[in-house]
Amino acid sequence: MDNALRVHDRGWITGRIGGRPWTLSRCNRWVSALIAALLLVLISPLLLAIALAIKLGSPGPVFFIQERTGFRGRRFGMFKFRTMVVNAEELKESLRHLNKHGKDSVDFKIDRDPRIKGIGRHLRRSSLDELPNLINVVLGHMRLVGPRPTSFKATTYHDHHLGRLSIYPGITGLWQVSGRSDVGFDERVELDMKYIAQQGPLMDLKILLITPFKVLNGQGAS
Repeated sequence: MDNALRVHDRGWITGRIGGRPWTLSRCNRWVSALIAALLLVLISPLLLAIALAIKLGSPGPVFFIQERTGFRGRRFGMFKFRTMVVNAEELKESLRHLNKHGKDSVDFKIDRDPRIKGIGRHLRRSSLDELPNLINVVLGHMRLVGPRPTSFKATTYHDHHLGRLSIYPGITGLWQVSGRSDVGFDERVELDMKYIAQQGPLMDLKILLITPFKVLNGQGAS
């Protein structure tokens, strides 16, 4: 954790708005939160319909709140629609041999994950399960654009991974528009560092405009 907390001072963040890096600026914080709040209101009928379908299709809560690693290694609860059985986390180790990135990889993805139930597979394929991430943006845990927060802790990171923790995580980013789960963690870090080096309002706008097309394409979704 101590190593993760030091990444903020390594000088990787270059673009600045009003004297502060764009990714850490108050402007980014409030613009992201305002857009996220507006989207939550606009898509509330869709959110209610998904919640009802989950409740009718599988026993358990509508939301899945998973501990994720964010800015400077801080842990927070990320909101998602539940797509798996209630005890999915307990079953994770028994399925590690199916991990598409290798059983020893810190990243965990399974094609046709047997823990997914009900409409879960459709939600994941369309990324609709990620819509509650907007709540985290409103709360300040995340931004609209940034590195995707990992489920594993900062203490699991190698030194060359720590740079991605120098900014707030995002709902979308260069990873999402560059292959999603088909991209290994080291490649994700490279993309995250590229974003940090080039970050700014125009970069965010470009990523936000590309994201829906990548989601509709379904590339790398699992």
